[in-house]
Amino acid sequence: MNIFVLIKRTFDSEEKITIHAGDIVQDGAEFIINPYDEFAIEEAIRMKEAHGGEITVMTVGSKEASRELRTALAMGCDKAVLFNIEEDVMDPDPFTTATILYHYITEKPFELILAGNATIDSGSGQVGPRLAELLNIPCVTTITKLAIDGKEVEMERDAEGNIEIVKSQLPLLLTTQQGLNEPRYPSLPGIIKAKKKPMEELTLNDLNLTAEEVAAKTKTTCRLLPPKKAAVRMIEGDAGEQAKQLAALLRSDAKVI
Repeated sequence: MNIFVLIKRTFDSEEKITIHAGDIVQDGAEFIINPYDEFAIEEAIRMKEAHGGEITVMTVGSKEASRELRTALAMGCDKAVLFNIEEDVMDPDPFTTATILYHYITEKPFELILAGNATIDSGSGQVGPRLAELLNIPCVTTITKLAIDGKEVEMERDAEGNIEIVKSQLPLLLTTQQGLNEPRYPSLPGIIKAKKKPMEELTLNDLNLTAEEVAAKTKTTCRLLPPKKAAVRMIEGDAGEQAKQLAALLRSDAKVI
């Protein structure tokens, strides 16, 4: 089974993010594999362990994303592809990413494509469905369970808190949701092996594409941090005292009574 896994290098949302002139300051920022993509990596490894085959992990971005690809290789992927568009495309969007991936994947044999349901930076969730449409294959999003028997595939997907059971056939593109699995950490042997695994770096020229053909269809005009939350005031004492203090605060501060 040939499996493609799509990942993205994103800011670590657990670390402090600084905004200057409407954009994120990258100097000193921490980067990670998009957490939803880690579910895709883990599921690909489990499918390979069960059915055999090869896993190719890929990303569209800058040369710095090679670190995240190496992490995926250390987790258990077999080879990596980096589409370096840093010098060709400013502010790429899902159209850019899906178009580039399509022009590479359409020439390759595959049975399964796995991607995170969304990224924690933009949260669009568009790349997977866009790519599936270009490849003319079925797409099932937000899966939380996966079983493959030959070419028959049965999935459970998160449908706004409910569960849908979906059946389809390979080839197929799936986007992964929290609850599908527990991603493994790279082991020391895995980290050592990852240094010797192949990583291919391609540009638009290698795909016979121009910057105009993959230029973003959308434009981000400004980025803002969420508003600061008001300080929490703790109310102490027994239940009666707490009720009196709460009523006083609702009257004096919130002015709702």
